[in-house]
Amino acid sequence: MPSATSHPSSRRTTVFAPRLQALMDEHLGKDLVRLEPDTIGIAGAELSDRILSARRATETERPTFKPLHGRSISKVEASSVMRTIGKDVRSALEQPRPVPEWTDLSGPWPITGHRFLSDMVLRDDPRRLRVLMSRTLEIDPKLTWTTIVAGAALPRRPVPGPHLTHLANLFAEADGYHDRRYAMGIYRRAAAPVCFTVSTLVANALWLGSPFGEDVSNRNILYEAMRLLPPSWNLLRNRSPEYPAIDGRIGHGDDILMLPLLTHRDPALWEAPDEFRPERWDDLDPDNTPGYMPFGHVSERCWGRHMVMPLAELLLDHIRRTELVVAPGQRQAHVPLVGLLGVKAVHIGHRSKVRHV
Repeated sequence: MPSATSHPSSRRTTVFAPRLQALMDEHLGKDLVRLEPDTIGIAGAELSDRILSARRATETERPTFKPLHGRSISKVEASSVMRTIGKDVRSALEQPRPVPEWTDLSGPWPITGHRFLSDMVLRDDPRRLRVLMSRTLEIDPKLTWTTIVAGAALPRRPVPGPHLTHLANLFAEADGYHDRRYAMGIYRRAAAPVCFTVSTLVANALWLGSPFGEDVSNRNILYEAMRLLPPSWNLLRNRSPEYPAIDGRIGHGDDILMLPLLTHRDPALWEAPDEFRPERWDDLDPDNTPGYMPFGHVSERCWGRHMVMPLAELLLDHIRRTELVVAPGQRQAHVPLVGLLGVKAVHIGHRSKVRHV
């Protein structure tokens, strides 16, 4: 049992999905493992660097900008879309008070944060677009498709203009049903991951370390949260002739699954790898720390990272300033096996009022 003076976070247990827990139990500290007859797992920092440096990701390997409705999304278009949502995020951040003092962010996370961010960034966009932010759609791709098909077919298309976000104007300016359907898919692909990722990252940080010391920076807290719960627990690279030449254990028919979940906990790379220590980032550069890749490899960083970090810091700063903490009665949080790695539900309340859950 923890002592009476131990930090509250030390009394919490993170329960990983069985497959994720098995990966850590069986393969932690190994640089290469065979996961399936045709799939190799890579967790060693040096080998990961060599594999990811060998070639760029193909369009089917990119998590956000895979082909949409059978239509290829070029890197030029993908970059343009990210600049568009970036303008909307900057517009939200440049408001006099992006998070008003009276804002209450208590409740179950990450859903509370996701809802707030959707309202903050997307403002008064039409309901047919805002509904695409629902976390339910993340679980059911068929429902996502049905929602997009129905929304694209609705009459009375919104009028383009400054009352809409830049991203919504892509839909308002689309000509014809197929272009509107495609624009709705792009809206979902660009806006939802930003809000999902930020709210999940903040929820992870709160679960892992709240309440935080006053001298610990929000940025270090987030870097450490992404080390223990990297947004993407795996990075796929399909079989490619470059890989067997790098390591003879990789066959010509093997797909590669990079495993940041293991790399970020490798005892050869990290002191006390399972402990939440945000102060370790006082002396580390996240862009040049071997094996650390919450936003992908240095050769191809996630384009959304410049939006994720400012938004996450903004929310975390407000949460700390208003003295919100994890409910003391919550001793477990589950991490399901989904693409975006994070705790499923963390109950957050005011320090003076929080109750057991």
